[in-house]
Amino acid sequence: MNTPQLGPGPHQYCTIVPPYLLVRLAKLDDPRFAQAAAAARQSLLRDSQIRQLRGGAHPFPYSGARTLPARTPGQSDRTISDADGQERLPGRRVRAEGQPAGSDPAVNEAYTSLGATQNLFWTQFGRDSIDGAGLPMDATVHYGKQYDNAFWDGERMVFGDGDGQVFNRFTISPSVIGHELTHGVTQFTANLQYQGQSGALNESISDVFGALVEQHTKTQSTNEASWLIGEGLFTDQVEGVALRSMKAPGTAYNDDVLGKDPQPSSMAGYVETEDDNGGVHLNSGIPNRAFYLVAEALGGNAWETPGRIWYDTLTGTGVGRASDFAAFAAATAQTAATLYGIGGAAHDAVLRAWATVGVLAGPE
Repeated sequence: MNTPQLGPGPHQYCTIVPPYLLVRLAKLDDPRFAQAAAAARQSLLRDSQIRQLRGGAHPFPYSGARTLPARTPGQSDRTISDADGQERLPGRRVRAEGQPAGSDPAVNEAYTSLGATQNLFWTQFGRDSIDGAGLPMDATVHYGKQYDNAFWDGERMVFGDGDGQVFNRFTISPSVIGHELTHGVTQFTANLQYQGQSGALNESISDVFGALVEQHTKTQSTNEASWLIGEGLFTDQVEGVALRSMKAPGTAYNDDVLGKDPQPSSMAGYVETEDDNGGVHLNSGIPNRAFYLVAEALGGNAWETPGRIWYDTLTGTGVGRASDFAAFAAATAQTAATLYGIGGAAHDAVLRAWATVGVLAGPE
């Protein structure tokens, strides 16, 4: 019997769409986007209510460890539920592990991408699910009516259908599903607090492994990959390719309705703000670009050497709840030196990447 322990401390409610995007949509006074504006207002209200309800609560609605049935290590244990447009979780169970695909694309996409995320973490890093001990992967689709977000609530992944004008359904992108599940991995490891630079690192780590899930599934090398987070989420009415670009933060969209992607790509553009938990979705562009630069310098498959460095750093002892960019950068450099040697290509690539984005001074 497996008896995984719960993650340390209070969980965080982590969304994929930054609140500043929804606020901009909610303020629209254009009758052409009345549906999108109304959906954004409702989504913001829903997110606020969930945070108040779950803020500081334990990630699971029970005490102690959860006893799970015997299973083969590394085997996926997925359950997809359907909220049927309601705001109640978990919803109606519609597909369990091993059951065939049905006609609902959201259910099938969630099931497939959860399996792809488990496959990456198990085959590349030896991690068995979210907690490292086979915790079941639960997801709910069709949450709310025209809900413009997806989130990890400390227990499960939850996906809205979008408003149909600006956002498509949120299961459409494997990077989104990998992103949300990785918030759970972070919860059970470094448990980075969702505020300021540690919160931006929390978001960035989810982007990193969300991108790696998509690349691993498609067997894309660093040069072949798009490095986009949430590709396909925007409808054809939006001038943009994704929510974020790891390769070039600040270039994911430039739209009359949404505005221009505000992510900085280095510390020179670091955003000081009290909004968005201290800019967690904004400043995550800085460590995102650092990871991309490491992958670009090393070439090949990003889930191999770069992914191993980031994973071992996340799960090691060098990163704590309040770690800032400098602490995380130093920890990745130490991990690279331990794994691949001081002064080796990987160590040098890590130092140069963090120097390029203005976090470390760089190698001599």
